[in-house]
Amino acid sequence: MPVEREHCQCQDTQFHFLERAFESLQLRAAQRELLLSSFRETAISIPLQTHGSNGGELQTFMGYRVQHNHARGPFKGGLRFHPSVNIGEIRALAQLMTWKTALVDIPFGGAKGGIAVDTSQMSQHALEILTKRFAQKMAPILGVHQDILAPDVGTNPQVMAWILEEYSKSHGFTPAIVTGKPMELGGSAGRLEATGRSVAYITSKVATDMSLPIKNASIVIQGFGNVGSYTALHLAAMGSHIIGLSDARKGVYCKTGIDISLAQRHVNETGWLEGLAGTEPISNAELLELPCDILIPAAIEATINCDNADAIKARLVVEAANIPITHLADTTLRERDITIVPDILANAGGVLGSYYEWVQNLQEFPWEEDTVFKRLEQRLSRVYQQVRDLAKQGKTDLRTAAYELAIGRVNKAIALRGF
Repeated sequence: MPVEREHCQCQDTQFHFLERAFESLQLRAAQRELLLSSFRETAISIPLQTHGSNGGELQTFMGYRVQHNHARGPFKGGLRFHPSVNIGEIRALAQLMTWKTALVDIPFGGAKGGIAVDTSQMSQHALEILTKRFAQKMAPILGVHQDILAPDVGTNPQVMAWILEEYSKSHGFTPAIVTGKPMELGGSAGRLEATGRSVAYITSKVATDMSLPIKNASIVIQGFGNVGSYTALHLAAMGSHIIGLSDARKGVYCKTGIDISLAQRHVNETGWLEGLAGTEPISNAELLELPCDILIPAAIEATINCDNADAIKARLVVEAANIPITHLADTTLRERDITIVPDILANAGGVLGSYYEWVQNLQEFPWEEDTVFKRLEQRLSRVYQQVRDLAKQGKTDLRTAAYELAIGRVNKAIALRGF
């Protein structure tokens, strides 16, 4: 019986991307349905007494965890806190994690979780209680060999530390239950910058193959959070000119290049890019349409869509965010001969960093930062070569080739295990 799918833009986009790969792999309808089906979808309500001048009020928050597929290993995926969180979005992102872990060939499956909450409206204490109650209710389906959480939009190492504390109350000190946690609690050296570092590394590899020198390349990055800022730092260190940056409020532009270290200090002091010395203000919409060599969307889903795909002027678009391009916009960009590096390849350093942290926790043996980065780049280089070669062989785009490789591995594991 076909799985009922709640409408969600990122889920719809993901489905269309997968269909291209399914057709190329000539998978039967039953195989496709199995690959799209979630193993388990859990929704919980979390009551919380907020405190205010009037004594506070009782609020109920919805939390979700979708465990998509574990044919290749334990479920693995982030936990996000955002007002827009819903089951359709979480389902699509859980699937994405399955393909991402398979693409980089690590022994994990895919999962995703979230709470529909506006963290800007909550105290640190209330957020801690909310997080621990989520962990308490989800504990029966979590485990170091069952389902491991990590930070995502709206969460950070502190949130992971709270989950570790709550889970450890019943299971003893269990650092491998979460990744992306503070170094003092078993976090891995280099984990914080792993995603941004991987985006920069893959960008340089693809640009080289396009005969687009990364040195002096003009680059626009939408989003200046953890991923966007580290991507900018590493690309600037390679000699690129980061001419545009943005955050949730607005963007900044400088034709000759922005000083990324200065931008980081400015954000640390003010909270926003606005007012950065040596730049002029620009809207987020205008930022995406700036003339540049490389555009890197590193914010949220569906920022490049039917409304702006025709106005994109970059030669290369690298998806640092998850599902930042809708399927219709993807078609438009490809028809215009704009190369797209898909999210499951571009930002895969995040899940690789998580895997390395999990391994260190299980072995109780931490690695040096140089070891983490060396293994990260070796794995990314091999994966990129596999995707590039498959794309050339099949005369297709990088996204379809990446999905073909990932789906093929998951499908093979399902067949071998016999479920």
